[in-house]
Amino acid sequence: MRRLLALALVSMAAFAADISGTWNATVELDVGSGTPTFVLKQTGDQITGTYSGAMGEAKVKGTITGDKVEFRFDVAPDSDTVTAVYTGTLAGDKTMKGTVKIGTVGSGTFTATKK
Repeated sequence: MRRLLALALVSMAAFAADISGTWNATVELDVGSGTPTFVLKQTGDQITGTYSGAMGEAKVKGTITGDKVEFRFDVAPDSDTVTAVYTGTLAGDKTMKGTVKIGTVGSGTFTATKK
C-alpha cells in the first residue's frame, strides 16, 4: 500500500510542471484562426498573466491542477465584452492543447508552445 501511495505521489509530481513563461498559440475557431501570445505566471495552482492577439490585450487568470489547465480573460473587440476560456492539457512542460470558447463569438481548439 505504501508503494502505491509513493508511486501516486511521484506521478503527481511529474505533472506538476511550472507553466510560467511565454507561450505562442495557434487557435482554430469556427469563425477563423489566430496566433495569440500568452505570458503566464504560475503561483501554486493559480495562473495570472497577459493575452496579446487579434482581440487586443487582456489580463489572464486561471488554475492548473496536475496536467489540466484552464485560464480566461475578458475582451471587448466590438464594444461588447466577451470572455475567452481556454481549457487544456499539458503535454510535457512545453506544449499544451485543448479547446477554446470565446463567448458567443465562436469555439474551437488551440495548441500552445512555450518559448
